[in-house]
Amino acid sequence: MYVLYEEDGAFKTGHIMAEADATLQVESESGKRSKVKRANCIFTFASPTPDLLMPQADSLANEIDLPFLWECAPADEFDIETMGAEYFGHPPDTLEKTTLLLRLHSAPIYFHRRGRGRYRAAPPEILSAALAAQEKKQRAAAQTEEWAQAIAAGQLPDEVAQAAMTLITKPDKNSQAWKALDAACTQRQTSPERLLLDSGAWPHALALHKGRFLANHFPRGTGFAPCDVPDIARELPLAEVEAYSVDDISTTEIDDALSVTRLPDGNLCVGIHIAAPGLAVTKDSALDKLARARMSTVYMPGDKIPMQPDEVIAAFSLDEGRPVPVLSLYVTANPETGEIISHESRLERLAVRANLRHNALDALITEESLADPSIELPHNDWIRPLWQLALALCKQREIVRGKPENNNRVEYSFYVDGDPDDPSSTVRLVPRLRNAPLDRLVAEYMILANSTWGGLLATHGLPGIYRSQQTGRVRMSTHALPHEAIGVPQYAWCTSPLRRYVDLVNQWQLIAAIENGVSAPLVAPFKPRDADLFAIIGGFESQYVAWHDFQNSMERFWCLRWLQQQQVSECEATVLKEDLVRLSHAPMVVRLTGLPALDRGQRITLQITGFDELALEMDCRFVASIESEQTEEINPAT
Repeated sequence: MYVLYEEDGAFKTGHIMAEADATLQVESESGKRSKVKRANCIFTFASPTPDLLMPQADSLANEIDLPFLWECAPADEFDIETMGAEYFGHPPDTLEKTTLLLRLHSAPIYFHRRGRGRYRAAPPEILSAALAAQEKKQRAAAQTEEWAQAIAAGQLPDEVAQAAMTLITKPDKNSQAWKALDAACTQRQTSPERLLLDSGAWPHALALHKGRFLANHFPRGTGFAPCDVPDIARELPLAEVEAYSVDDISTTEIDDALSVTRLPDGNLCVGIHIAAPGLAVTKDSALDKLARARMSTVYMPGDKIPMQPDEVIAAFSLDEGRPVPVLSLYVTANPETGEIISHESRLERLAVRANLRHNALDALITEESLADPSIELPHNDWIRPLWQLALALCKQREIVRGKPENNNRVEYSFYVDGDPDDPSSTVRLVPRLRNAPLDRLVAEYMILANSTWGGLLATHGLPGIYRSQQTGRVRMSTHALPHEAIGVPQYAWCTSPLRRYVDLVNQWQLIAAIENGVSAPLVAPFKPRDADLFAIIGGFESQYVAWHDFQNSMERFWCLRWLQQQQVSECEATVLKEDLVRLSHAPMVVRLTGLPALDRGQRITLQITGFDELALEMDCRFVASIESEQTEEINPAT
C-alpha cells in the first residue's frame, strides 16, 4: 500500500512499511525511511506505483483549464473526492485525484485552501481582483525584463534615467527601475553607478560625483532664500589700527586680519581681528538654523557651498576699506622671547587697509628676504615685526611639544579656469610649502587667538567647544584640555565664524564673557553641561567628515584631470608603505600593484597606463627606483 502526503509544502509519495495510531512509517522511492503524521496524509492507494503516479499527474494537471475548473467547483468548501466526481463525472481514481490535487494546489488565486485536501473556490469579486493584480504583475515583470535588457545593451529607458540619482543614493529595491538595473548589473557584472554612467545617465563622472553628494546632503539645493541681517543694536568703537588680511586669491569669506604696533618699551601689541557675525546671527534665530544645518562651508576645486547666506557674508566679511564689526584680541608680547605680557579682548569695528593675497606676495616674502633687514618688503613695517614674534611664539610651542613642527611638505592649491562643473575646464595645481612665511605667520596668530580665547572661556566658567589631543587621541569636548600636537594648554576654534559653525558658537560665548565678565555664566547662550552643546559637537563631527571626504574626492578627480591635461605618462613618486606611493608633482596617493619591497621614502618612477574617473583611481606600474643621490627633478609633463 502506498500513501500520498504533504511535507514542507510539497506532495510526496511512499510505500507504507508500518502503521501506528498517529504516524506511518514510509519508505520513499530512494529507500529513505521516515515517519509521517497521519494528519499530513491525503489518501492511500494501491496503484499505480509512486514512480509512475507523480510524473503522470504532473503532466495531466497542466492540461486542466483553470477557469473551467473554477466554474465546475461547488460554491461551498469541498474535498478532492467531491470535486473529482463533479469534474470527471464519476468517482475519481488515484491518478485523477492526484492530478486534480496538484492543479488545485497550484492555483491559489482560483482556489483557497481550507485544510488537508480541502479547498474552496474564490468568490467572483476576489478572483477578479486577484487576476487583475496578477496581470499587472506579469506586465510589470515583462517591462522590468525589457528595461533590464535595454540597460545591459547600453540604452537607458526614460523611466530609469529620471530615477538614476535616486537609484544610487536611496534606491527603492521594490521598484521596477531598481529591479531592472540590478538584473542588468548582474548580467554585465558591474556596479549600478558604472552601468548608469556608461549608459548616459550623466554626461561624465564629475556630474555623478557632485550629483550624488548634493542628493545626499543638499536635496533641496544649495542656495539660500533672500534674508535680512538684523542691525546691531550697540555702538561699536572704530579700531585705530592698520590691519591687513592674508588669504588665497579665491577667498571671499575673509574672517581674520592682523595689526601690529611697536610700543615704546620694545614690545609689540598685536591685534588679531576676527569677523563678528555672532552679533547678528544669534542662537536659535533663523540665520542660526541655516548655519547649523550646514555646520561648515563645503570646499571643492573651483567652487564652494557657503555655510552662511551671501547677505551675512557681505555684512561681516573683512573686505578692505569698509568698517565691519570684529572681535579683536590685542596681545602685548616680547618679540624676542615670545612671552605674552598681557591680552585684552574687545568688540569693535575695523576697516581693513588691504586684503593681501598669497599669489601676489609669496614669491616676494620669503624666509631669505625676511632674514635680510636691508630688503624693503611690501608692507615692511607690518610684516617684519609680526614675523619676528611669530618665530618666537613657534619656539615657545616647540618647547612644549618637545620637537619642532614638520611643515616641509608641499601643499597644492587648485584653480579651475572655467566652469567647475565641466571636466574639460583647465585645472591648475599651484604648489605651496606649508612653511611659507605668510602661511606660518597667519597660522601662528590664529593658534594664539584660539588658545587665548579658549583660556578666557575657561577662566569665566563658560563651556565652549574645544579640540584637544592627549596621548595621540584627538577629540572635541566642552571643557579646556591640552592639545599636545600644537603645544598649547587649550585650543578652541574661534577664528573662522563665517565658515565653521563651531567657531560661531564659541564666538557667542566669547561675546558674553567680554560684555558681562564674571556674570557671563548667567547670560551666555550655553550653560555648563548644556545638552545642546554636545549635540552640536556630534553633528559637527559627522558633517565635517562628510564635507572633508567630498573635498578629497573632488581634489582627486581634478588631479586625474590635471595628469591627463598635462599628458603625464611617467612621473616620480615616493613610497609611503607597502604598495602605497605619493606622486611628487600632484597631491595624490595611489596603490601600486607589483611594487617591490622598498623602504619608506624611497623615490621611484612609475608609468601611468590609464585613468578611472568614477573610482577616482589610475592604473600605473613600477618602472624603477631613483638613486638617493639623484637630485634633478623629473618634469611631470614629459
